[in-house]
Amino acid sequence: MPKPKNLVLIRESKTFMVNALQMNLEKEEYKVTAIGPTIEELNEVKELSDVFIYYLDKNIDDYPDFLVYLKDFITESEKILVTIGELDEYESFNKLVPENLITLKILRPIDFPKLMEGLEEIMARNDEYSRRKSILLVDDDGAFLKAAHDWLSEDYRVTIVSSGMQAITWLANNTPDLILLDYEMPVTTGPQVLEMIRSESNTRDLPVIFLTSKNDRESVMSVMAFKPDGYLLKTMTRDQLKKNLAEFFESRKYKF
Repeated sequence: MPKPKNLVLIRESKTFMVNALQMNLEKEEYKVTAIGPTIEELNEVKELSDVFIYYLDKNIDDYPDFLVYLKDFITESEKILVTIGELDEYESFNKLVPENLITLKILRPIDFPKLMEGLEEIMARNDEYSRRKSILLVDDDGAFLKAAHDWLSEDYRVTIVSSGMQAITWLANNTPDLILLDYEMPVTTGPQVLEMIRSESNTRDLPVIFLTSKNDRESVMSVMAFKPDGYLLKTMTRDQLKKNLAEFFESRKYKF
């Protein structure tokens, strides 16, 4: 059975062009969920699709809070953003949402064949991407987060968060194949986060590997005392990190 082609369409109002866009998408067998540019509505549908189409309008400057939230949402959840708009609307939009977050950019008037061709390519790539193992990376060090994200995104679906409580919130609605958890974090430490993960029925069986910068015997014993599924040194090179994760997933291939 073909995978459903779900889309979320963000638009300010139901204009003739917006309605025509939705009708054309539905003719191509896309299931379209339309919402307004509000944080509340986005939160209600954020798990419905990996692809979000934003139909820009002249009032784009009226939604700064939503645009900032959308930027963070697209970045952290690695959703796909498609935009449709005019040049002056893009100028306002890109003040808060950088252009590098846009996977497909369409100018108005809409070239529907180009839009449909782009969406089909996105859906095909996303189907392949969705088969990758998913990793939640938790660390308060922004530089390490960026480096590790860049390294691992070549082979995995990677979500990054910068605090223990952000991780717990994300896990309430998502199930990764692996959690890479910084052992030494302020406010809520790695061991505290692991304890919360193990205390909930929907997360207790998720594999957790600690990330640590210390390799002396005492530090390693302290880390392993909390019974994670392993530990990795944050000083590892890109190739060492990728090799260790490949071996970890290979070792779990036949576990049920």
